[in-house]
Amino acid sequence: MDLRNNKFFGQLSWNWSGYLNLTALGISKNNLTGRIPTGLGEVSRLQRLYLSSNHLHGKIPSSLGKLTLLLELKLHNNNLSGNIPTEIGQMSRLLNLSLSANNLSGSIPEQNCQNMLESKLPLELGEMKSIETMNLSHNRISGSIPKSFDHCFSLISIDIFYNQLEGPLPNISAFQKAPFDSLRNNKGLCGTVAGLKPCSQSTQKNTSRRMTKRMIFLVVAPILATIFLLLVVVGIFIRARPHTISMENKPQEFTRNMFSVWSFDGKMVYENIIDAIENFDPKYCIGAGGFGSVFRAELPNGQVVAVKKLHGMDDGALRRPKDFANEIRALTNIRHRNIMKLYGFCSHAQHTFLVYEFLEGGSLMHLLSNDETAAKCEWIKRVSIVKDVANALSYMHQNCSPSIIHRDISSKNVLLDSEYQAHISDFGTARILRPDSSHWTSFAGTYGYAAPELAFTMEVNEKCDVYSFGVLALEVIMGKHPGDFILSASSSTSTAYDILLKDIVDPRLSSPSKQESKQVTLVAKLV
Repeated sequence: MDLRNNKFFGQLSWNWSGYLNLTALGISKNNLTGRIPTGLGEVSRLQRLYLSSNHLHGKIPSSLGKLTLLLELKLHNNNLSGNIPTEIGQMSRLLNLSLSANNLSGSIPEQNCQNMLESKLPLELGEMKSIETMNLSHNRISGSIPKSFDHCFSLISIDIFYNQLEGPLPNISAFQKAPFDSLRNNKGLCGTVAGLKPCSQSTQKNTSRRMTKRMIFLVVAPILATIFLLLVVVGIFIRARPHTISMENKPQEFTRNMFSVWSFDGKMVYENIIDAIENFDPKYCIGAGGFGSVFRAELPNGQVVAVKKLHGMDDGALRRPKDFANEIRALTNIRHRNIMKLYGFCSHAQHTFLVYEFLEGGSLMHLLSNDETAAKCEWIKRVSIVKDVANALSYMHQNCSPSIIHRDISSKNVLLDSEYQAHISDFGTARILRPDSSHWTSFAGTYGYAAPELAFTMEVNEKCDVYSFGVLALEVIMGKHPGDFILSASSSTSTAYDILLKDIVDPRLSSPSKQESKQVTLVAKLV
């Protein structure tokens, strides 16, 4: 049930406990007040609960811990107070827990994630083995990060900026490869991430045992990864039995996430995907392009994924095998909240496809082309979309080593989730800028977004994406592709510099407020 982005007011009904078959409840971004009903804990099939951006107060009910099937719990931007109940740690399948921007106090139970807390991070936080996204930003969390986080191998994205944390970062990639913006403004975090101070010798001694326990993993993992990538290349060209990307292979009981490295069974996942979309029945197709068609697949455990089936030739061979390899190679090196997550791929005699996270908001191009959806995407959301794309590109260009160039930044390749968070997708034409290889290539990209000089130089560098980003930023502000505006601005008799902001903004939206105008103007100045 999706009731988000409305103007509902009043208190949440205490009768929700009667909806026992409910699997999703979204009432975010309304004007609700009162307390969270304890009866919600009785809706045992609930998988997604969104109550963020309201005016809810009181304590988080401990009864929510009964929701053992829950995948996402978003309670941020409310007035909730008291301690975080330890029972939340019973949500063994939880992927995303967002409790930021509240008035919570006391200690965070070891099973939890994020808030405005004035206490230390307890050990149980690191016991949530399935958790993939943690946002602890804009709180008053103090102390060091518990050692138990060293075992959160499923964790992909972490945000802990604006807290009082200190000490070394955990030895998992989510922390060690996190952008500095996700860690900044803390009391004394240290580590090897650019922007953080190095840990002192005394700190290193205190954590030596933890590092020793992890040493075998750190040494063996790269070797296994190298061997695996070699097998990937072979698998692509012999089109063998189904494979999937995973950096580890530790068996465990099957859980809610079929693509978890702990529970992965390639043959089972392949069969479930084929069954879910009835052998690529067109009724499940949600989009198509020159490289392939995208299908929406709901798996037996309720998880929804996007499946991109690649176009093949009459003999079954891939039409563009290089693009397939490029996308796998690029996305196995990327972990960022604004880049679409690749779960795995299949190279099979009958089908070749990639499996991604499913983003229900669709493409930015589709949103802007529809008057109804464009009108709902207000100025603050549009500015946020531009920032999201900028963050992703900054990560790819500055934080990845070697740098990754997308080469096809356009509104069709920016996908949105239900909260309007932007994710860059489609890395089929991406290039990894290795220092020992040539950076010259044939033209790639979408006309109208590619830099004009690429028609002459064919050199791949960060400027390719920067130009496309500028076009995209203008498109978000104007609500349409800025082709005519760019052509006019580049002419010798151009008067583009005399054009006021109000003359180019999307007329389907009301004029931005004074504060919004500042942000929209800032975006325009980036171009």
